[in-house]
Amino acid sequence: MSARPEHERSPASQGTSPTGRLIGIDLARGLAVFGMYSAHVGPDVTVGGPVGFLLETARGRSAALFALLAGFSLVLITGRPHPYTGRAGRQARARVMIRAVVLLAFGYALNALDTDVDVILSFYGLLFLAVLPLYRLRAATLTLIAVASALILPQILFALRIFIESNAWADTVIAHDPLARISGTDGIIELLVTGEYPVLTWIPFLIAGMALARLDLTRPGIRSRLAIVGGVLALLGYGGSWLALHLVPNALSDVAAATDGGSASSAWWSDTVGQLEGRPPPAWLLVAVPHSQTTFSVVGNTGVALAVIAVCLTVAERMPRLTRLATPVAAVGMTALTMYVLHIVALWFFGDVWYVAAVDEDTMAALPALLSFIAAAMLLAVVWTRRFRRGPLEQALHLATQPAWTIR
Repeated sequence: MSARPEHERSPASQGTSPTGRLIGIDLARGLAVFGMYSAHVGPDVTVGGPVGFLLETARGRSAALFALLAGFSLVLITGRPHPYTGRAGRQARARVMIRAVVLLAFGYALNALDTDVDVILSFYGLLFLAVLPLYRLRAATLTLIAVASALILPQILFALRIFIESNAWADTVIAHDPLARISGTDGIIELLVTGEYPVLTWIPFLIAGMALARLDLTRPGIRSRLAIVGGVLALLGYGGSWLALHLVPNALSDVAAATDGGSASSAWWSDTVGQLEGRPPPAWLLVAVPHSQTTFSVVGNTGVALAVIAVCLTVAERMPRLTRLATPVAAVGMTALTMYVLHIVALWFFGDVWYVAAVDEDTMAALPALLSFIAAAMLLAVVWTRRFRRGPLEQALHLATQPAWTIR
Protein backbone atom coordinates (compact mmCIF):
# COMPACT_ATOMS: atom_id res chain seq x y z
CA MET A 1 0.00 0.00 0.00
CA SER A 2 1.31 3.49 -0.84
CA ALA A 3 0.14 6.93 0.19
CA ARG A 4 -2.40 8.66 -1.98
CA PRO A 5 -1.53 11.77 -3.99
CA GLU A 6 -1.18 14.99 -2.03
CA HIS A 7 -3.75 17.03 -3.89
CA GLU A 8 -6.79 17.91 -1.84
CA ARG A 9 -9.82 15.64 -1.97
CA SER A 10 -13.27 16.17 -0.57
CA PRO A 11 -15.61 13.44 0.68
CA ALA A 12 -18.25 14.74 -1.70
CA SER A 13 -18.24 16.36 -5.08
CA GLN A 14 -19.76 19.67 -3.97
CA GLY A 15 -17.27 22.49 -3.74
CA THR A 16 -14.53 20.55 -5.50
CA SER A 17 -12.78 20.75 -8.84
CA PRO A 18 -12.68 17.80 -11.28
CA THR A 19 -9.30 16.83 -9.78
CA GLY A 20 -10.84 16.69 -6.30
CA ARG A 21 -9.34 19.92 -4.93
CA LEU A 22 -11.37 21.79 -2.34
CA ILE A 23 -12.01 25.02 -4.22
CA GLY A 24 -12.94 26.92 -1.06
CA ILE A 25 -9.56 26.12 0.49
CA ASP A 26 -7.80 27.33 -2.66
CA LEU A 27 -9.84 30.54 -2.55
CA ALA A 28 -8.84 31.14 1.06
CA ARG A 29 -5.19 30.42 0.28
CA GLY A 30 -5.29 32.85 -2.65
CA LEU A 31 -6.72 35.58 -0.41
CA ALA A 32 -3.95 34.88 2.11
CA VAL A 33 -1.33 35.40 -0.60
CA PHE A 34 -2.92 38.71 -1.61
CA GLY A 35 -3.05 39.77 2.02
CA MET A 36 0.68 39.23 2.34
CA TYR A 37 1.21 41.15 -0.90
CA SER A 38 -0.64 44.08 0.67
CA ALA A 39 1.66 44.03 3.70
CA HIS A 40 4.81 43.92 1.57
CA VAL A 41 3.85 46.03 -1.44
CA GLY A 42 0.82 48.16 -0.62
CA PRO A 43 0.44 51.54 1.06
CA ASP A 44 0.77 51.90 4.80
CA VAL A 45 -2.47 51.46 6.71
CA THR A 46 -2.28 55.10 7.85
CA VAL A 47 -3.74 56.14 4.47
CA GLY A 48 -7.10 55.60 6.20
CA GLY A 49 -10.48 55.20 4.56
CA PRO A 50 -11.82 51.92 3.14
CA VAL A 51 -8.48 51.08 1.52
CA GLY A 52 -6.60 51.63 4.76
CA PHE A 53 -9.13 49.48 6.62
CA LEU A 54 -8.75 46.60 4.14
CA LEU A 55 -4.97 46.85 4.29
CA GLU A 56 -5.05 46.88 8.08
CA THR A 57 -7.38 43.88 8.17
CA ALA A 58 -4.83 41.93 6.13
CA ARG A 59 -1.87 42.82 8.39
CA GLY A 60 -0.85 39.77 10.38
CA ARG A 61 -4.16 38.07 9.76
CA SER A 62 -3.27 36.96 6.22
CA ALA A 63 -0.10 35.27 7.48
CA ALA A 64 -2.15 33.56 10.20
CA LEU A 65 -4.61 32.32 7.55
CA PHE A 66 -1.67 31.05 5.48
CA ALA A 67 -0.29 29.22 8.53
CA LEU A 68 -3.64 27.69 9.41
CA LEU A 69 -4.00 26.42 5.85
CA ALA A 70 -0.49 24.97 6.11
CA GLY A 71 -1.75 22.80 8.95
CA PHE A 72 -4.68 21.80 6.73
CA SER A 73 -2.24 20.78 3.99
CA LEU A 74 -0.18 18.70 6.41
CA VAL A 75 -3.24 16.56 7.15
CA LEU A 76 -3.91 16.20 3.42
CA ILE A 77 -0.41 14.82 2.98
CA THR A 78 -0.64 12.46 5.96
CA GLY A 79 -4.15 11.23 5.27
CA ARG A 80 -7.56 12.87 5.13
CA PRO A 81 -10.09 11.96 6.41
CA HIS A 82 -8.20 9.07 8.03
CA PRO A 83 -4.48 9.30 8.90
CA TYR A 84 -2.22 6.86 7.10
CA THR A 85 -0.66 4.03 9.06
CA GLY A 86 1.99 1.41 8.39
CA ARG A 87 4.11 1.89 5.31
CA ALA A 88 1.87 4.67 3.96
CA GLY A 89 2.22 6.52 7.25
CA ARG A 90 6.01 6.24 7.21
CA GLN A 91 6.11 7.52 3.64
CA ALA A 92 3.81 10.43 4.48
CA ARG A 93 5.93 11.44 7.48
CA ALA A 94 9.06 11.29 5.33
CA ARG A 95 7.41 13.51 2.72
CA VAL A 96 6.55 16.10 5.36
CA MET A 97 10.10 16.05 6.73
CA ILE A 98 11.59 16.48 3.25
CA ARG A 99 9.20 19.36 2.58
CA ALA A 100 10.23 20.96 5.85
CA VAL A 101 13.90 20.88 4.92
CA VAL A 102 13.20 22.27 1.43
CA LEU A 103 11.06 25.09 2.84
CA LEU A 104 13.80 25.90 5.32
CA ALA A 105 16.26 26.20 2.41
CA PHE A 106 13.81 28.25 0.31
CA GLY A 107 13.31 30.65 3.20
CA TYR A 108 16.99 31.24 3.79
CA ALA A 109 17.61 31.64 0.04
CA LEU A 110 14.97 34.38 -0.07
CA ASN A 111 16.43 36.00 3.05
CA ALA A 112 19.75 36.20 1.23
CA LEU A 113 18.12 38.55 -1.31
CA ASP A 114 17.99 41.12 1.51
CA THR A 115 14.54 42.53 0.80
CA ASP A 116 12.41 44.19 3.47
CA VAL A 117 10.14 41.11 3.65
CA ASP A 118 10.21 38.94 6.77
CA VAL A 119 10.18 35.61 4.93
CA ILE A 120 7.98 33.02 6.60
CA LEU A 121 9.11 29.85 4.79
CA SER A 122 12.00 28.89 7.09
CA PHE A 123 9.68 29.16 10.07
CA TYR A 124 7.19 26.95 8.21
CA GLY A 125 9.84 24.29 7.80
CA LEU A 126 10.38 24.02 11.55
CA LEU A 127 6.66 24.34 12.24
CA PHE A 128 5.91 21.31 10.06
CA LEU A 129 8.43 19.27 12.02
CA ALA A 130 7.06 20.52 15.36
CA VAL A 131 3.44 19.50 14.68
CA LEU A 132 4.08 16.33 12.65
CA PRO A 133 3.86 14.03 15.72
CA LEU A 134 0.22 15.15 16.13
CA TYR A 135 -0.97 14.12 12.66
CA ARG A 136 -2.92 11.04 13.80
CA LEU A 137 -4.97 12.84 16.46
CA ARG A 138 -8.69 13.50 16.10
CA ALA A 139 -10.23 16.93 15.57
CA ALA A 140 -11.39 17.27 19.19
CA THR A 141 -7.96 16.43 20.59
CA LEU A 142 -6.22 18.75 18.14
CA THR A 143 -8.64 21.53 19.07
CA LEU A 144 -7.84 21.13 22.77
CA ILE A 145 -4.11 21.23 22.04
CA ALA A 146 -4.54 24.33 19.87
CA VAL A 147 -6.47 26.08 22.65
CA ALA A 148 -3.93 25.10 25.31
CA SER A 149 -0.97 26.18 23.19
CA ALA A 150 -2.62 29.54 22.41
CA LEU A 151 -3.17 30.15 26.13
CA ILE A 152 0.24 29.01 27.37
CA LEU A 153 2.91 29.45 24.70
CA PRO A 154 2.68 33.25 24.26
CA GLN A 155 3.45 33.68 27.97
CA ILE A 156 6.42 31.32 27.67
CA LEU A 157 7.68 33.22 24.62
CA PHE A 158 7.35 36.55 26.46
CA ALA A 159 9.42 35.24 29.36
CA LEU A 160 12.03 33.69 27.06
CA ARG A 161 12.51 36.90 25.10
CA ILE A 162 13.12 38.86 28.29
CA PHE A 163 15.49 36.17 29.53
CA ILE A 164 17.43 36.22 26.26
CA GLU A 165 17.76 40.01 26.39
CA SER A 166 19.09 39.78 29.95
CA ASN A 167 21.61 36.99 29.39
CA ALA A 168 24.47 36.28 27.02
CA TRP A 169 23.79 32.57 26.67
CA ALA A 170 21.82 33.13 23.44
CA ASP A 171 24.92 34.59 21.79
CA THR A 172 26.83 31.47 22.77
CA VAL A 173 24.13 29.23 21.28
CA ILE A 174 24.12 31.25 18.06
CA ALA A 175 27.92 31.12 17.82
CA HIS A 176 27.85 27.31 17.95
CA ASP A 177 24.68 26.83 15.86
CA PRO A 178 25.53 25.36 12.40
CA LEU A 179 22.22 26.65 11.04
CA ALA A 180 23.15 30.18 12.11
CA ARG A 181 26.54 29.94 10.42
CA ILE A 182 25.11 28.57 7.18
CA SER A 183 22.18 30.97 6.95
CA GLY A 184 23.78 34.12 8.35
CA THR A 185 20.88 34.48 10.80
CA ASP A 186 20.37 33.74 14.48
CA GLY A 187 19.53 30.18 13.53
CA ILE A 188 17.37 28.06 15.80
CA ILE A 189 17.02 30.84 18.41
CA GLU A 190 15.45 33.06 15.77
CA LEU A 191 13.15 30.34 14.45
CA LEU A 192 11.92 29.39 17.90
CA VAL A 193 11.86 32.65 19.83
CA THR A 194 13.17 35.92 18.43
CA GLY A 195 11.96 35.91 14.81
CA GLU A 196 8.92 37.55 13.27
CA TYR A 197 7.08 34.20 13.14
CA PRO A 198 8.39 32.33 16.20
CA VAL A 199 7.49 28.67 16.19
CA LEU A 200 6.40 28.83 19.83
CA THR A 201 3.44 31.10 19.06
CA TRP A 202 2.66 30.00 15.51
CA ILE A 203 2.13 26.37 16.44
CA PRO A 204 -1.53 27.03 17.44
CA PHE A 205 -2.38 28.14 13.89
CA LEU A 206 -1.09 24.94 12.30
CA ILE A 207 -2.75 22.74 14.89
CA ALA A 208 -6.06 24.58 14.36
CA GLY A 209 -5.68 23.94 10.62
CA MET A 210 -5.04 20.26 11.31
CA ALA A 211 -8.20 20.08 13.41
CA LEU A 212 -10.17 21.78 10.62
CA ALA A 213 -8.90 19.26 8.08
CA ARG A 214 -10.15 16.40 10.26
CA LEU A 215 -13.73 17.67 9.89
CA ASP A 216 -16.15 16.70 7.13
CA LEU A 217 -16.49 20.13 5.55
CA THR A 218 -19.41 18.98 3.36
CA ARG A 219 -21.58 18.06 6.36
CA PRO A 220 -24.76 20.20 6.57
CA GLY A 221 -24.32 23.18 8.85
CA ILE A 222 -20.58 22.75 9.33
CA ARG A 223 -19.70 25.97 7.53
CA SER A 224 -22.16 28.08 9.50
CA ARG A 225 -20.86 26.62 12.76
CA LEU A 226 -17.32 27.28 11.58
CA ALA A 227 -18.21 30.90 10.87
CA ILE A 228 -19.80 31.25 14.31
CA VAL A 229 -16.75 29.78 16.02
CA GLY A 230 -14.54 32.13 14.01
CA GLY A 231 -16.65 35.12 15.00
CA VAL A 232 -16.61 34.15 18.67
CA LEU A 233 -12.83 33.69 18.65
CA ALA A 234 -12.34 37.04 16.92
CA LEU A 235 -14.56 38.68 19.54
CA LEU A 236 -12.68 36.98 22.39
CA GLY A 237 -9.32 37.94 20.94
CA TYR A 238 -9.84 41.53 19.89
CA GLY A 239 -12.70 42.33 22.26
CA GLY A 240 -10.85 40.73 25.16
CA SER A 241 -7.78 42.79 24.35
CA TRP A 242 -9.82 46.01 24.24
CA LEU A 243 -11.41 45.25 27.59
CA ALA A 244 -8.11 44.27 29.20
CA LEU A 245 -6.33 47.38 27.97
CA HIS A 246 -9.09 49.62 29.34
CA LEU A 247 -9.73 47.78 32.60
CA VAL A 248 -6.19 46.98 33.75
CA PRO A 249 -4.72 50.05 35.50
CA ASN A 250 -2.01 51.86 33.48
CA ALA A 251 -2.11 49.26 30.67
CA LEU A 252 -2.64 51.78 27.87
CA SER A 253 -0.03 54.20 29.20
CA ASP A 254 2.51 51.38 29.61
CA VAL A 255 1.92 50.22 26.03
CA ALA A 256 2.20 53.81 24.76
CA ALA A 257 5.47 54.30 26.63
CA ALA A 258 6.91 51.11 25.14
CA THR A 259 6.20 52.06 21.52
CA ASP A 260 7.49 54.74 19.20
CA GLY A 261 4.67 57.24 19.36
CA GLY A 262 1.76 55.37 17.78
CA SER A 263 -1.78 55.24 19.06
CA ALA A 264 -1.95 52.91 22.07
CA SER A 265 -5.75 52.96 21.86
CA SER A 266 -5.45 50.87 18.65
CA ALA A 267 -3.37 48.16 20.30
CA TRP A 268 -6.38 45.84 20.55
CA TRP A 269 -6.19 45.10 16.80
CA SER A 270 -3.99 47.49 14.79
CA ASP A 271 -0.27 47.94 14.21
CA THR A 272 -0.77 51.71 14.13
CA VAL A 273 0.21 51.42 17.80
CA GLY A 274 3.78 51.77 16.52
CA GLN A 275 6.92 49.69 16.82
CA LEU A 276 7.85 48.17 20.15
CA GLU A 277 11.08 49.66 21.52
CA GLY A 278 13.23 47.86 24.04
CA ARG A 279 11.94 45.36 26.57
CA PRO A 280 8.14 45.01 26.47
CA PRO A 281 6.21 45.75 29.67
CA PRO A 282 3.85 43.10 31.12
CA ALA A 283 0.96 45.13 29.68
CA TRP A 284 2.14 44.08 26.22
CA LEU A 285 0.57 40.67 26.88
CA LEU A 286 -2.82 42.42 26.71
CA VAL A 287 -2.50 43.74 23.15
CA ALA A 288 -3.71 42.03 19.97
CA VAL A 289 -1.43 43.88 17.57
CA PRO A 290 -0.49 41.89 14.43
CA HIS A 291 2.67 39.85 15.10
CA SER A 292 2.59 40.77 18.80
CA GLN A 293 2.74 37.04 19.67
CA THR A 294 0.17 37.38 22.47
CA THR A 295 -2.71 35.07 23.35
CA PHE A 296 -5.20 37.75 22.35
CA SER A 297 -3.63 38.15 18.89
CA VAL A 298 -3.41 34.38 18.32
CA VAL A 299 -7.06 33.84 19.31
CA GLY A 300 -8.33 36.80 17.28
CA ASN A 301 -6.32 35.95 14.18
CA THR A 302 -7.45 32.32 14.35
CA GLY A 303 -11.05 33.49 14.50
CA VAL A 304 -10.64 35.67 11.42
CA ALA A 305 -8.94 32.82 9.55
CA LEU A 306 -11.75 30.37 10.35
CA ALA A 307 -14.41 32.90 9.33
CA VAL A 308 -12.67 33.56 6.00
CA ILE A 309 -12.39 29.83 5.31
CA ALA A 310 -16.08 29.34 6.15
CA VAL A 311 -17.06 32.07 3.69
CA CYS A 312 -14.81 30.66 0.96
CA LEU A 313 -16.19 27.15 1.42
CA THR A 314 -19.74 28.49 1.26
CA VAL A 315 -19.02 30.47 -1.90
CA ALA A 316 -17.47 27.39 -3.53
CA GLU A 317 -20.50 25.22 -2.78
CA ARG A 318 -23.45 27.60 -2.96
CA MET A 319 -22.45 30.30 -5.45
CA PRO A 320 -21.15 28.72 -8.68
CA ARG A 321 -21.20 31.99 -10.65
CA LEU A 322 -19.17 33.82 -8.04
CA THR A 323 -16.85 30.82 -7.81
CA ARG A 324 -16.21 31.00 -11.55
CA LEU A 325 -15.49 34.73 -11.26
CA ALA A 326 -13.07 33.93 -8.44
CA THR A 327 -11.23 31.30 -10.48
CA PRO A 328 -8.09 33.50 -10.76
CA VAL A 329 -7.96 33.81 -6.97
CA ALA A 330 -8.30 30.03 -6.57
CA ALA A 331 -5.56 29.58 -9.18
CA VAL A 332 -3.25 31.71 -7.05
CA GLY A 333 -4.17 29.51 -4.10
CA MET A 334 -3.23 26.40 -6.09
CA THR A 335 0.20 27.92 -6.80
CA ALA A 336 0.61 29.76 -3.49
CA LEU A 337 4.24 28.83 -2.85
CA THR A 338 5.27 29.91 -6.35
CA MET A 339 3.38 33.20 -6.13
CA TYR A 340 4.76 33.97 -2.67
CA VAL A 341 8.34 33.35 -3.79
CA LEU A 342 7.88 35.26 -7.06
CA HIS A 343 6.68 38.42 -5.35
CA ILE A 344 9.77 38.48 -3.13
CA VAL A 345 12.03 37.88 -6.13
CA ALA A 346 10.22 40.69 -7.97
CA LEU A 347 10.78 43.08 -5.06
CA TRP A 348 14.47 42.18 -5.11
CA PHE A 349 14.78 42.43 -8.90
CA PHE A 350 13.09 45.81 -9.29
CA GLY A 351 14.85 47.18 -6.23
CA ASP A 352 15.23 50.96 -6.45
CA VAL A 353 12.73 51.17 -9.31
CA TRP A 354 10.04 49.88 -6.98
CA TYR A 355 10.85 52.34 -4.21
CA VAL A 356 10.90 55.30 -6.62
CA ALA A 357 7.54 54.25 -8.05
CA ALA A 358 6.01 53.78 -4.61
CA VAL A 359 7.37 57.18 -3.44
CA ASP A 360 6.17 57.01 0.15
CA GLU A 361 4.42 54.14 1.87
CA ASP A 362 2.05 56.42 3.73
CA THR A 363 0.48 57.67 0.49
CA MET A 364 -1.75 55.94 -2.07
CA ALA A 365 1.11 55.93 -4.59
CA ALA A 366 1.90 52.31 -3.76
CA LEU A 367 -1.66 51.12 -4.50
CA PRO A 368 -1.14 50.74 -8.29
CA ALA A 369 1.95 48.63 -7.59
CA LEU A 370 -0.03 46.38 -5.26
CA LEU A 371 -2.81 45.98 -7.82
CA SER A 372 -0.21 45.20 -10.47
CA PHE A 373 1.30 42.45 -8.31
CA ILE A 374 -2.14 40.94 -7.72
CA ALA A 375 -3.11 41.12 -11.39
CA ALA A 376 0.19 39.59 -12.52
CA ALA A 377 -0.15 36.77 -9.99
CA MET A 378 -3.69 35.95 -11.15
CA LEU A 379 -2.70 36.02 -14.83
CA LEU A 380 0.33 33.78 -14.33
CA ALA A 381 -1.59 31.38 -12.09
CA VAL A 382 -4.53 31.03 -14.48
CA VAL A 383 -2.28 30.41 -17.49
CA TRP A 384 -0.20 27.86 -15.60
CA THR A 385 -3.04 25.93 -13.95
CA ARG A 386 -4.85 25.49 -17.26
CA ARG A 387 -2.01 23.22 -18.35
CA PHE A 388 -0.49 21.90 -15.12
CA ARG A 389 -1.92 20.56 -11.87
CA ARG A 390 0.80 22.09 -9.68
CA GLY A 391 2.73 25.34 -9.74
CA PRO A 392 6.42 25.21 -10.72
CA LEU A 393 7.74 25.33 -7.17
CA GLU A 394 4.94 23.07 -5.96
CA GLN A 395 6.05 20.55 -8.58
CA ALA A 396 9.68 20.92 -7.51
CA LEU A 397 8.64 20.32 -3.92
CA HIS A 398 6.65 17.27 -5.00
CA LEU A 399 9.62 15.85 -6.91
CA ALA A 400 11.90 16.45 -3.93
CA THR A 401 9.70 14.16 -1.84
CA GLN A 402 9.88 11.24 -4.29
CA PRO A 403 12.57 9.36 -2.28
CA ALA A 404 9.94 8.94 0.44
CA TRP A 405 8.07 6.46 -1.76
CA THR A 406 11.00 4.01 -1.43
CA ILE A 407 10.48 3.67 2.33
CA ARG A 408 9.25 0.21 3.36
